[in-house]
Amino acid sequence: MILKIKPVSPKIGGEIPFPFYASDGAAAMDLCACTDAPVELAPRALVRIPTGIAIELPGKEYMALLFARSGLGAKHGIALSNGVGVIDSDYRGEVQVAMTNLSDTPYTIQPGDRIAQLAVVPVAHPSLVLSHTLEETNRGVGGFGSTGA
Repeated sequence: MILKIKPVSPKIGGEIPFPFYASDGAAAMDLCACTDAPVELAPRALVRIPTGIAIELPGKEYMALLFARSGLGAKHGIALSNGVGVIDSDYRGEVQVAMTNLSDTPYTIQPGDRIAQLAVVPVAHPSLVLSHTLEETNRGVGGFGSTGA
């Protein structure tokens, strides 16, 4: 599979790293902040950070998902404000990362900081069927916490 990555900033590949897999076993590639200056993320603030790239997925049977970097979340309370970002196969604009600070301490994002991970995954487009009944299961309608703590 080929993922085309188009730099939309002249900084990509120089001042700002090209997307990369941090290890041989990494499931997602790291994306970096492509900003001209540091961006302070105040407690509970929302910001959109550009990555300086656009992508072309190999077809409509794929999508890209943006995830928070676990270190930013665990150490600093930095998360994606939309939980997980979804990039559709027909989107050609700049990939941007919507971020929030869940902590009580401001956090500064430096130009070139790794801010998110991007994974390319297959998509299924099932046929939709209106049904007034669903097959019964042992769990049934049990929701949050119904299978244990």
